[in-house]
Amino acid sequence: MTRVQDVYPDDRATLREVGLRDGLQMVKTFPSTAAKQRWVRDEYAAGVRHFEVGSFLPASTFPQFADVREIVKTVAGLPGAHGIALALNERGVNEALASGVAEIASVVSATEEHSQANANRSREQAIANVKRLCELRDASAHKPIVNAAISMALGCSITGPVDPREVIKLAEKCLEAGVDFVAVADTVGYAGPKQVGELTKAIVKMSGAKPVCVHLHDTRGMGIANASAALDAGARILDGSLGGLGGCPFAPGATGNVVFEDLVFLCESKGFATGIDIERLVAVRSILRSEMPGEPLYGGLARAGLPDRKSGVAA
Repeated sequence: MTRVQDVYPDDRATLREVGLRDGLQMVKTFPSTAAKQRWVRDEYAAGVRHFEVGSFLPASTFPQFADVREIVKTVAGLPGAHGIALALNERGVNEALASGVAEIASVVSATEEHSQANANRSREQAIANVKRLCELRDASAHKPIVNAAISMALGCSITGPVDPREVIKLAEKCLEAGVDFVAVADTVGYAGPKQVGELTKAIVKMSGAKPVCVHLHDTRGMGIANASAALDAGARILDGSLGGLGGCPFAPGATGNVVFEDLVFLCESKGFATGIDIERLVAVRSILRSEMPGEPLYGGLARAGLPDRKSGVAA
């Protein structure tokens, strides 16, 4: 059994690269399995250790995740690497458990309206789903880490503002259900640093010894500022995607996740050692340009380079 403290130590910032899952959830073209494996291995060589590898969803509907088991194995074969996969129902959970993935993620919507629109179930049903996931985890042989993300936690594309007390209540219920930690997701990039900092601080206090993850999108250009606020408020796990890949069906035209390369630079600038070589990381973008030539890539580091360099790397 893997201890969450060993995977996510509280004395450093842990960065999770979610491009292989969240970054690919809406793309029309996607990398081959071999290219995904190069993506993982090249990022690993750059120092990345935490990878969201895909979702256990029907391959007929989400062909970009049909090879999720192979990517799970690729990550598992790298010493010290940690794989995370999304599972949204019992079928997916059982498939995730059978794959041996080190961590399983689930989602609970912050608003009833989004929960019904996104998953056709109530928030209480979503909490019950999380509890069932934890029961299946406890009965399994390898007992993966389980996290639950509260989506639309800082603003909902259907209802607008979200009461932070509702988010805290849902996070408490997820912890009571047995998850190892909760994540706060600004799914459609509504929030600014003040909101992110205040909610993160409250969730950190409520979570006690358990870590807190903050998952940000850069829809309105606030991704890096919000990540800085999350770190200041005590979050020690942050999500980002290579090149800012991603998007959300509930935020048409939006950019994706906060840019992973820029997130590394932020953490290093704030004194959080990441162990990631930024220049080697930026070079991995060549795989995305080759495999998905029509997909826009974002990022200040890729454009301008590190401060001690005279010229940037071509974006």
